[in-house]
Amino acid sequence: MALQIANPVVVAKVERLARATGLTKTAVVERAIDGLALQTQGPADPGRMAALLAQLDRVPEREDAFDALSWDAHGLPK
Repeated sequence: MALQIANPVVVAKVERLARATGLTKTAVVERAIDGLALQTQGPADPGRMAALLAQLDRVPEREDAFDALSWDAHGLPK
């Protein structure tokens, strides 16, 4: 399926960026879309983040760990 960009300023930007990076115009547009999607939607693979958090949850608490804050009975810092 073809994509037509009617705005000549946008076309010029894509062409200039393609020349500067050595990428094809399609690759330039794809990277721009991927970057914008990452900014707006977060990581594409939420399972990867869940796996990382699960690994961190398996790290045992250390008895000798130092906590610079003192805490009250409600779990708030004093």
